[in-house]
Amino acid sequence: MVLIALFMVVNSSGAFAQDATGAKTGTISDVTAAKPGAPTAAELGDAVGHNKIAINIVWTLVAGFLVMFMQAGFALVETGFTQKKNVAHTMGMNFLVYALGMFGFWVCGFAIMFGGSLGMASLGGAPGVTSHECIVHLFGHDFGIAGSVGFFLNSKVYDVGVFTLFLFQMVFMDTTATIPTGSMAERWSFKNFLIFGLFISMFVYPLYGNWVWGGGWLSQLGNNFGLGHGMVDFAGSSVVHLVGGMAALAGALVIGPRIGKFNADGTPNTIPGHNIPMALLGTFILALGWFGFNPGSTLSGGDFRIAIVAVNTMMAGTAGTLSVLVILYMQGKKPDPGMLANGLLAGLVAITAPCAFVTSISSVIIGAIAGAIVVFVIYLFEYKFRIDDPVGAFAVHGANGAWGVLSLGLFADGTYGDGWNGVKGNVTGLFYGDASQFGAQCVGTLTCVIFVFVVMYTFFKISNKITPIRVPAADEVAGLDMPEMGVLGYVD
Repeated sequence: MVLIALFMVVNSSGAFAQDATGAKTGTISDVTAAKPGAPTAAELGDAVGHNKIAINIVWTLVAGFLVMFMQAGFALVETGFTQKKNVAHTMGMNFLVYALGMFGFWVCGFAIMFGGSLGMASLGGAPGVTSHECIVHLFGHDFGIAGSVGFFLNSKVYDVGVFTLFLFQMVFMDTTATIPTGSMAERWSFKNFLIFGLFISMFVYPLYGNWVWGGGWLSQLGNNFGLGHGMVDFAGSSVVHLVGGMAALAGALVIGPRIGKFNADGTPNTIPGHNIPMALLGTFILALGWFGFNPGSTLSGGDFRIAIVAVNTMMAGTAGTLSVLVILYMQGKKPDPGMLANGLLAGLVAITAPCAFVTSISSVIIGAIAGAIVVFVIYLFEYKFRIDDPVGAFAVHGANGAWGVLSLGLFADGTYGDGWNGVKGNVTGLFYGDASQFGAQCVGTLTCVIFVFVVMYTFFKISNKITPIRVPAADEVAGLDMPEMGVLGYVD
């Protein structure tokens, strides 16, 4: 019976060949075997295993292609929400950060992030390239800091599984690198931006990513200190969005507000975007890409949890949108399409960490709170802190990246995640009986906030000495397309 089942799995289009009379002959034509047409059980097992890995690789690559298309979504959102005199500049940053980020991640980012523990059994494993983590021994425990193999995707990691993981993680990194282009839009010098694109992709994102996803010290908080399963972030609320959000905040503080954003008394002026349809189209593209972002993070096309992840992702984004709508009406305001779009994105950012670990009801609650957070943080930035963030990058990605990670520690229902980060049992949050998991999420969130903000604020200050971070005032007023890019986004 076992052999018959294997026959059927390997050759679903017709497990048995047929003779001229239609009788089944009991041979399989597409299984490599020492005796053609008569594979052994071991040979059938190899074929089944090969097909399983192939399915996972194809699924992960397709999901990566969807995430790559999010770059178009970001470009449209940010350009639509900014002024038409800066179209070529904003689009140019969103375009070139893809090439810069990919190059930097290829040089050393991937090695730092995953060169210590390539946990990719679903993609065939990586014999010979695991356990190369740089370790610091403190308080009787090992703290993984960074990986040390895989630079330039060299011959040591010349493996189909490694290359699959590289592509998938590279497009995640590019999302992080794109976020600050929104908070610093319409006054960021393109030359300074070029330095930033390499720095964040080569060092900042990979380091924190290693601590959470590459077997580093945050992932081991459970094994070392009994804090749940250690820091858990299914698809990147912290690794991708909070890192990008904190970098966006640091950049916005260093570069300062746009000319005309705030009056002498500190009250803000609205600087409207030039193309709301463009921004909303970009939002829909991002929402589509999120189905690669979150379900794709299973790295396994055969993981049935994909369905739960996808529905939770959709519902949280929906709840974020409706939450903003209700808040706007409660404030006596009109349903601003830009704010509704940010509500959708806020819900998607928040659910990115807990999407595999929570019920649909919890996902709606998480998304609704995310919508409220984005409205509140945008208000604080403009009316209290006088920080100019043209597209609400920190409110969407930073504040809600933090909320998403913390919400996992609250709402994880204990039905998924057995063995996560080497800890037995499913991932369970505070509301379902495990306060320690919430503790791990708090440590991971605080680490990200402090580490990324300090490093990126220092970077922007130093890079400003190398090449000015801000364009000349006259160029900012006239528009950055010609001074910075040499072409107009719109010829009229």
